[in-house]
Amino acid sequence: MAVVFDTGAVATSERADAITAAMQEASAPCNVVHENPDGPAHAQFDVWEFGDANIFRADMSGIQLIRTPKQVRTSPSPMLAIAVHRKGAARYEQGGLQRELAVGDLHLMDLNAPYDFRWDGDGGSTCLHVPLDHLDHPVERIRKAAAHLHRSPYYRLVAGHITEMTRQADALSAHPTARLTGSASIDLIRGLLLTTTEPDHHDGAVLPAEIMLAEIRSYVHRNLADPELDAARIAVALNISVRHLYKICAAADYSLAQWIIGQRLDRIRDDLANPQLRHCSIAMIALRWGFRDASHFTRRFRVTYGITPREWRRTTAEDRGPMFSATLRSDRRSGSVR
Repeated sequence: MAVVFDTGAVATSERADAITAAMQEASAPCNVVHENPDGPAHAQFDVWEFGDANIFRADMSGIQLIRTPKQVRTSPSPMLAIAVHRKGAARYEQGGLQRELAVGDLHLMDLNAPYDFRWDGDGGSTCLHVPLDHLDHPVERIRKAAAHLHRSPYYRLVAGHITEMTRQADALSAHPTARLTGSASIDLIRGLLLTTTEPDHHDGAVLPAEIMLAEIRSYVHRNLADPELDAARIAVALNISVRHLYKICAAADYSLAQWIIGQRLDRIRDDLANPQLRHCSIAMIALRWGFRDASHFTRRFRVTYGITPREWRRTTAEDRGPMFSATLRSDRRSGSVR
């Protein structure tokens, strides 16, 4: 179990403050209100990484989380939170939507909009965080989907997936295929959003171009390490012409080549900061993610991040420590505890 915070060893009188501090580290910044700030508050947070996605599980005493417009403006989140409520009864309000949550309910939380989330007494929830830039959906479409998730045929599938993924999280996150598990989870959320319809859209129709763009980006994510990955290979894999491929990308104002390079650079940056890969040379890691030309890779990395790969690896090694804030490092793609 990847426990990152537990009040078991914290004095009762200090627990409320400790939970508040830990929540600020682990989530998108929000105001934390304890149901009984002078009582025996308790909390345990667990987190498991799956490549670009992560699972966050929280069990704690009564609490209210309020994210304000100012916090949204000053601390935007790159993640979308999809949660399964696990224990007790909860309720939340966001964008005019108010919902009561029972055990087993699936819900979506936009971390880039104000919200009010709470439960009374002991409660628990498990949240899957996925990167917004992997979902290929406009923000407004995602926000509209929040009220109608139950209309999607993916609803129970996704709820079950998150539940089972959490149950086996220790083994799955430690396995070499953990990133693939994360990619599959992102694909499921993409499907959930694509098949969620509003009440006045009974046919549930999704524009073919939207589905195809999602398939293009999903294929790229699965094959980033392939140095031969290019438009021609993607077009063949998806049974479309290269011309049609570029037409779909252009309509979405999406540069395929630049996006592939950006995704590869992100993976390399993460690997260079990974202490378990310290034995791997920078050139080896770059090659692993499809860069055959070391000088070209170094130049693109410096232009993108303003620092050389070697300087980045050295800096992250110097900054790394055993503190909780490092365990939940600020540049980890994370969202709010649910």
